Parts: sequence; structure tokens; C-alpha cells
Amino acid sequence: MTTDRTQHQSTEEERQARELSLKTTRPPVDVPGYDAQRLLGRGAYGEVWVGIDQNTGRQVAIKFFAHHSGVDWTLLSREVEKLVYLSTDRYVVQLLDVGWDSDPPYYVMEFIEKGSLEELLRQTGPLPVAEAADIFTEVAIGLMHAHGKGVLHCDLKPANILLDQDNKPRLADFGQSRLSHEQSPSLGTLFYMAPEQADLTAMPDAQWDVYALGAILYCMLTGAPPYRSEQHVKGIEAAPNLEARLARYKSAIATAPVPTDHRRVAGMDRALIEVVDRCLAVSPDRRFPNVQAVIDALNSREIAKVRRPLMFLGFVGPMLLFVVMALFGLRGYDDAMKESEVFVMLKARESNDFAAQFAASSIEGEIRRYFRAARNEAEQPKLHELFVAVDESDLVRQLNHPTATSKDIEQSWPAFYKDPEREQLHAYLQQRVNSYFERLTKEPSELKLASIFVVDKLGRMLAAAYDDPNTVNRSAGWNYSYRTYFHGGAADLSDDHHAWQDEGPHDVQPIMDTHFSAAFQSTTTGIWKVAVSTPIFANNDPKSEVIGVLAITVNLGDFAYLRTNSHPDRFAVLIDGRRGPNYGVILQHPLFDQRRATRTGEASHFYVGDEELLRIRSDANYRYLDPVAQADGGEHLQGDWIPATEWVRLPEGPEDQKQMIVLVQERYTKAIEPVRSLGSKLKREGIWALVGVIAVVLVLWYVVVRVLSEPRLAARRGLATNGSSQPTPVQNLTTLPVPNHRGRDEA
Repeated sequence: MTTDRTQHQSTEEERQARELSLKTTRPPVDVPGYDAQRLLGRGAYGEVWVGIDQNTGRQVAIKFFAHHSGVDWTLLSREVEKLVYLSTDRYVVQLLDVGWDSDPPYYVMEFIEKGSLEELLRQTGPLPVAEAADIFTEVAIGLMHAHGKGVLHCDLKPANILLDQDNKPRLADFGQSRLSHEQSPSLGTLFYMAPEQADLTAMPDAQWDVYALGAILYCMLTGAPPYRSEQHVKGIEAAPNLEARLARYKSAIATAPVPTDHRRVAGMDRALIEVVDRCLAVSPDRRFPNVQAVIDALNSREIAKVRRPLMFLGFVGPMLLFVVMALFGLRGYDDAMKESEVFVMLKARESNDFAAQFAASSIEGEIRRYFRAARNEAEQPKLHELFVAVDESDLVRQLNHPTATSKDIEQSWPAFYKDPEREQLHAYLQQRVNSYFERLTKEPSELKLASIFVVDKLGRMLAAAYDDPNTVNRSAGWNYSYRTYFHGGAADLSDDHHAWQDEGPHDVQPIMDTHFSAAFQSTTTGIWKVAVSTPIFANNDPKSEVIGVLAITVNLGDFAYLRTNSHPDRFAVLIDGRRGPNYGVILQHPLFDQRRATRTGEASHFYVGDEELLRIRSDANYRYLDPVAQADGGEHLQGDWIPATEWVRLPEGPEDQKQMIVLVQERYTKAIEPVRSLGSKLKREGIWALVGVIAVVLVLWYVVVRVLSEPRLAARRGLATNGSSQPTPVQNLTTLPVPNHRGRDEA
């Protein structure tokens, strides 16, 4: 669209435009009563500024004319003259003020908010047929009003059609316009200009504007004006002078195939195609003789559009209606119900996706809090004092002897468990667990610890405290260096606890930073847990050696989100996301809390396979069957569920470090219950609806007979002209006085 420029008889304007582009960004002169605020654009004749009317605060456009570049002021004053003729026409940009005595001269016009049709097409591309037809109709009416007052535009194109705040078109730029009695030629813009207009001896004709109308409608429908191609543009631009360019333009249109792209636009009807074709006819004899004929064709199209559905509705509609109701009523109801259920299911899936994301985010935030809690506990001076005392005791040295076996540990366990120094360490850890429990009773969102324990730098369990103070620590004295919370690896180094003790010394290095372990089953309680572990440094100095590891364990069902957001028809479960033997194992499920099934290791029997997890993520319509429904007491979990998953990412380490998957599942029947309830109501209303349809058909028959009996339809969308658009005799108009300036030859 940016290549559409009005043709002129010389290239002097190009030099003028280059000179104007070098000027300051301030307006050429202050305009009394107006405040010029910003430059809107520059051209061959001068520049246009956006300003404010100081009296009303209304935005205006101020056009300044450069007087020093050889512009013909008689020619330029004609634009103002035409605007005065059309000063009461709502289809034309209105002239507000003129300053011919200013230096340079200017005139003030209303500012049209939405810019030009050219800008709209550049932003959106081709317009829908209905929108293009509406704009075309408005432009045609405005042009007919102008012709009725003796003004021919002669340079109609998208750039000269402005859109107001109601998206209604307004005609602008009458610089090339002619009065109907004038004989001087006027050039338009390539590919919008009628072929007979491209002649320096041609006399203005209303059919020029008819052709431009058709080119504008064609452009709105296809995105480009008719006949324009790279080949034609290059050939015309290569011409040595204006006369040669015009000759090549006329030849290109005369020899090119008739444009047909508009016929392939979706939604085009035969009547509108005929309007475009007749407007763009190369021969004036085949073209609409004037704009009124174009509007008459549009009127006929509108009448046909209104009558066609009425005829179908009145004569064929009732018959088809009863047939469809009789044969496909029930089928349509079933299809509607299925589609509604699918829609509701998709909405429920979207809701579950958000819930899964929120659950994962909530758990991730809680893990970060556990990270801070673990570091805080590991840095307590009292813990260091008690830990060192136990770590350096003779009993620990015996347990860490290279030859110690699981049998030796079992024999030494009673003495180690009752050791006074170890009991002091245990009492301190129990006091710390109790302090967290006290905070939890006051605020449900506080951290809920399952245990706190410490191991030495070889992985030997020294002491542990549990949320249940009566729990006996059977793990004391055993070596747990194979656990992920000790060495920081992705998986445990052994599946056999006793075999690890009997294999002798293990060169396993403890973690050097806070770590989130893989899920594991507690050897004491059998419950699935995770541990947040952190190193204990000598002298509490992170630059010194690691003397042990402190770990806080959390029962997977004790995360705050899982504790406070569980409902029989919608809840979240946790799944092991580590690639390994436990991948897909359901680690936490509400049924586990009800039956304490995990205490016997039953949870390991239920898992969600890799393929099923992939389907949950990729198929929004997938219905999930809960594996835990096969457990005793899981009958209420049977049936279809709407699932959604989200990864739980660790707060520290690589971004893609993932350990668990949150799966939020919602009962399918509960989600679609409103749809089924509505379906039952629709069935009850079906019979009454049938009676109503019969009554409506009778009324429609009556309306159709009455409407078709009218000679003309009353609803013609305002296409007919009214009293304000009656032709005004040219001799009754006053021509503005022309300033005495040096000019150029007229086009």
C-alpha cells in the first residue's frame, strides 16, 4: 500500500519533499487559536500537524503549504474551495479554518482519529467481505453527495479515505479534485486511476471515480489494487518521463487479464462480484455510468439478500424444520450433550492444570522453607556441642570400625541407644521437633516435620527425633551412607540395608550443600518420605571439613497443600518422577492416609506408567483410571477422572532438576453434573418447545406473506439518498479568492 502515490506532471515535488524532510520538527508558523503539537506527515506541498483547538480542546489537523517551492496557489486553493462546497457533508473531512494571509498559508481541518483505510489494510490485511462492503457503500454514498454538488474527487484511494471513531469512512484530500464543469485534466494514483484518466488531455469524468471505487473495494478484499504486479510496476517506473509512464500504465491495463482474485474470496456473493467487475471495466461503455448506478446495484443486492432468506424461511424452512425435528431431534440432543460434556471436561482440565501448577508451586515454596530450616538447625551451637560429644565417643568408634558387621551393630544397639551423651543429643533433637509442632498447632500452614536426625561423616546414624515422641529409633547406630540424603546422588546405592553394613567400609563422601533427597520408605515407619539434608561443618565454618549431616524428613502427605486441599471428588497425589526402578510409583494418595497402607509398603504396588503420564500431558480429553481404586477400600475411587500433571522442581540446582510429579484428579461425573442436569431439563421442555415451534412457523408464514407483498423493502440500511444530498448548482457556489503566488502547470 505504501507505493500508491498520486501521479504528477513533473518530479519537482520529489525535490520539494526532500527539502521539507530536512526542516525542524517545529511547525512553520504559529496558528492563532490552535496549538500545533506533533508532526503527522510531510509531502510535496508542505506538512500536516496535529493540533488542539485552544477554545474547545478538540483535536484538529493543520496543513501548512510551503510557499517558496514554486507551488501553484490557484491549484492549491481549489482544494479548500471543494471542501467549502462539501462543508455540511458528514462523509467528507470538514474544513474548520483557513489562513491564506499567513506565511506560509495553512488550513485547519477536523482530525480523524483512526487514520486512513490504507493504514487499516496495512495492519490487518484484506477485510472480511461484510466489512469491506459496508465501507464501500459508505464511500459510494459520500462520493455521490460530492458529485451531486459538482465535485469530482479524481484521486480516490485508501490513503484518501479516513476512518472516524465509529469506523465510518470520510473522504479526504481533494487536491486533485475538479468541478464537473472544469476541463483541465487531473491525474490520480497508479492502479486506482481509470485508464482513460491517464491522459494529459483527458477531461474529468464521474466514471473516473467509479473506477477508483471498484479498485478500492478490490483492494479491501484481496489486499492489493487490481492489475498491480512487480512486472507492471517496474515497467512503469522505468519510463523516462510522465507521458511515457501514463502510456505504459494504460497499455498494462488494456493488455492484462481481467482481475479475478476477488472472486475467490470467502463469503463473496455473485452480486458483489458483478459490482466489482462493472466498476473495473476497462471500457467506460461497460462501466457504471455514475456513482448513483453503483448505489442502485448495491440496493438491489441488499434487497436480494433480505428476500432470499425470507423466501427460504417462509416456504422451505417449515418443511425442513419438521423433518429435522422428527428425524434428528434426539440425535441433535445427544450430540449437543456430548459436545457440552467435552467442553465442560476441557474447562475442568484447564482448571486442573492451574491447580496442578499451583500445587507444584506451593510444594516448591514449602521445600524452600525446609531448606532454610535445615540450614538453621545445622548451624545451632548447641547441636554442634552435643553432636561432637557423641561423634567422638568410644561406642561410635567401635561401630565405625572397618570390621563391624550388621550383627555387631545389633548387639551394640542397646548400649548405644542408652548412652547418656547420645540421649542428650536425642533429647535436643526431640525438643526441636516439638517446637515445630507447637507452631503448627497455631498456624496450619507451618512446616510439619516427620523427624530430624543426624549422621556422622561416614553415614552412621547418631540420633533421631520423630513427630511421635514414643517412636523408638531402630535406626540408631546403623550406617546410611547409601541413602541419597547423605551422598546427594539421584538414587540409593543399595536396596539391602543389612547387606550394606556387611560389605565393610564404603568410600562415600557426604554432601557439601543442602540437598533434597529422592523419595524413600522409612525403615522405622514404612512411610514414604523425602529428606532435606545439609552438611554439618566443623566449628560451624563452611570452609572447614564436613563432620556430619543433618536431615529433616517430611512425610509426603504432610505438605501443606496436600493437607488442606483434599476433597473426595478432587484431590492431588504425588508420583515418583525419577528415572529408575520406582519411576511412576504413587508416593502419596489420600487413601494411604486413611488406611495407613504405606506403613506396610503397599504403596509400591500402585504406579502410573510412562505412557499414561505422556497421554495425560498431551491429550486434554484423556480420562484417567486411578490405580489405587484396586486397593481394599478404594471402591469409591473407581470410574473416570479428569487428570492434570505438573513437575515439582527443586528450589536449588539445575532448572530441569525434577523429583516428583503432582497429579490433580477430578471426578468426571462430578465435573459434568451441571450438563447432565441441564439435559434432563431440556428433555422435559422438548414437548413444549415443539408446540412453540408450530406457533412460530404460523407467525413466520404471516410475516413472509406480508413482507413479500410490499413493492419495496423498508429496511434499506440508509442507502437511498436524502434531501441533504440533492445536487447544488455550481453557479450558486462562491469560489475562494486565490492568493497571488507563483505556480506550476495544472495537471
